[in-house]
Amino acid sequence: MKPERIIENRTRSLLLLDADPDERRLVSAIAGRAGWSVVGAACSETAVGLLQGQHGSEVQAALIGNWDPEVGPGLIADLRSCRENLPIIVVADGESVAVAVEAMRAGATDFLSRPVVQERLLEALAVNSDRRRAAGELAPVTEKLAPDLSLEQLVGAAPDFRATLAVAAKAARNRLPILIVGEPGTGKETFARAIHAASLRAKGPLVTVDCKAIPANIIDSQLFGHEKGAFPGAFGAKTGKIVEADGGTLLLDEIAALPSETQQMLDRVLATGEVRPVGCNGSNSVDVRVIATTSRPLPPEFDEGLTERIGATVVTLPPLRDRSGDIPALARHLLARFADQAKLRPLPIGNDALAVLMRYGWPGNVRQLAGVLFRAGLHCQGNSLTAEDFPHIAIQSRFSGRRNDFAPEITQSKSDEAIAGAPSVTLYRNDGHLRPLEEIEADIIRLAIGHYRGRMTEVARRLGIGRSTLYRKLGELGIDTAA
Repeated sequence: MKPERIIENRTRSLLLLDADPDERRLVSAIAGRAGWSVVGAACSETAVGLLQGQHGSEVQAALIGNWDPEVGPGLIADLRSCRENLPIIVVADGESVAVAVEAMRAGATDFLSRPVVQERLLEALAVNSDRRRAAGELAPVTEKLAPDLSLEQLVGAAPDFRATLAVAAKAARNRLPILIVGEPGTGKETFARAIHAASLRAKGPLVTVDCKAIPANIIDSQLFGHEKGAFPGAFGAKTGKIVEADGGTLLLDEIAALPSETQQMLDRVLATGEVRPVGCNGSNSVDVRVIATTSRPLPPEFDEGLTERIGATVVTLPPLRDRSGDIPALARHLLARFADQAKLRPLPIGNDALAVLMRYGWPGNVRQLAGVLFRAGLHCQGNSLTAEDFPHIAIQSRFSGRRNDFAPEITQSKSDEAIAGAPSVTLYRNDGHLRPLEEIEADIIRLAIGHYRGRMTEVARRLGIGRSTLYRKLGELGIDTAA
């Protein structure tokens, strides 16, 4: 315990370069609340002098405030010349993935879009100052590359994952709220979007609210809206997110972060279908389906009525360490996505690299895997990714003391099968018991639809059943007929 306390209590400084005064104040305030001190530098010479000075070892990360493609690479090179492994975070205007790729190729460790969001900055500082915490590695970049996928396109063959897909597919067809539970990085928002796309509300809006990113004093206004003059600063009326989602789906990310009074108000809205803006005596009728996400089970103090209402259907996403056999297919899928959307060159991945990735426990789950592959693809000098492109993963999986850095044992046959990419139907759960026949049947039908590229007549013929029987089974199992 003592060494960890020393690490936590030591002075941590953030070296801030090339930032305008407003952004310097914002970054200093955000970082200061997390225990960081901010040291400013107007040029690379000053920055290098600070790093080489008496207190240079206290600098745990650097942030470049205004990325310039002409000056930036040289600035990073100067920083690296005196601190090779210094985490360097780049901030740039816009949402361009091309800018992020350019900065990463120049040697940046992470990338944030302007305006700087408090949670993103804190996540980047926490992750990049502690190389053992890779949960958010390159999350802002890789999440921008994530296309909307149908439930049938989500990658995974592990029994627990397929069971989760089956629950989600059935739940998508009704109007009840859904609670998606999973560790950070497991793909909760991706699942939510796929559920919305498979629902009867697919043509309606999908409105997302990040409950943990909105201050408690304005969350009611964001959700329910407000009238002009409802509170100091309310210079005009505002339409709330619930009304915006009318006829569609409201996605509440990390719902456990909602204040208790807001929980009670939301429960009344879901019970009555009436939403009352802050400062308004009247109400609006809404027809909204709520999908909520949480990184851990809702705490006992969470509103009992709302817990019961949104917990009507619970979709539990397994962590990546519990489905190591899916890593080869996921890795190939992610690399193909990066090649298509980030214009990285297409890169195959070797069996030795896949074996390294399968032995790791992935505390950051699929999000971390995406970030690691993205960085490896950026810096790969060869014609394919090999084990040598993932040295930090190999080291952590062997020597780290964290429980989550280790993947459960996977048999050699299962490992070989996963690396070979052969489609398979798993008959047994992790506890050794057979899976329900319904789940196995759903997997077989999904494999057939994918194999025959959605040609339902051919699917029915090869399965030895009539088209009407096939469509009846699709409905019973909640499988999207457009797959």
